[in-house]
Amino acid sequence: MQVTTIGFTQKSAAQFFTLLKQAEVRTLLDVRLNNTSQLAGFSKKPDLEFFLSELLDIRYVELRELAPERDHLKRYRSGDLSWDDYASAYIDQLAKRRVESNLDVTLFDGACLLCSEHSPDRCHRRLAVEYLNSRWSNRLSIEHLL
Repeated sequence: MQVTTIGFTQKSAAQFFTLLKQAEVRTLLDVRLNNTSQLAGFSKKPDLEFFLSELLDIRYVELRELAPERDHLKRYRSGDLSWDDYASAYIDQLAKRRVESNLDVTLFDGACLLCSEHSPDRCHRRLAVEYLNSRWSNRLSIEHLL
């Protein structure tokens, strides 16, 4: 199953939607903690739902199960938590939530996980999809859209 990830920062709306179209995304999985912030620009939840549906016929799904905990994210962004400690806490959070058992693997076929970070290197969307893939017997083929 092909799954992609994307961050909206450092992208214009044209770049963002073109990447989704080229990757033939069918479902966008929003894994952000805060998807209504004014800083989100074109990717605010209500606007994004409209654009995805009207422009590309892509379904929008909010997946709070994969959003990080507010305290961990705040501490990481302020520098009080290293990336390695943040990543470890996030993986522990996914395990406690039993996301691999509570989410249907078929939802991820042709899907794209959305977060804000431009690069997947230090973003929870990469950690989430890698965690799920390891629990689902590597059934996902992962590509990060930049």
